[in-house]
Amino acid sequence: MNIEALLDAMTPEVYERLRQAVETGKWPDGTPLTAEQRESTMQAVMLYQSKIERSTEHMTVNEQGEIVHKSKRDFQQSLKQSDQEIARFKQNDI
Repeated sequence: MNIEALLDAMTPEVYERLRQAVETGKWPDGTPLTAEQRESTMQAVMLYQSKIERSTEHMTVNEQGEIVHKSKRDFQQSLKQSDQEIARFKQNDI
């Protein structure tokens, strides 16, 4: 399959499913990915991140095909700017 055709056919929902499969090593139905499936799926996810999503998030692939690495300080600043609350618990919470 042509790379452009693959990207045109991949919806954001498909991308999320593929990304989750790579992260967990399982398809949504619980079936484990084979080594070949994991490799192909990871390549598709990285291609989508670099060409469609153009993400600047930590540990994603940018437009140049390089992995985005952020320092701890940059990562913390991006979390503060995005207004995403991280779960916080007191030590004695039950």
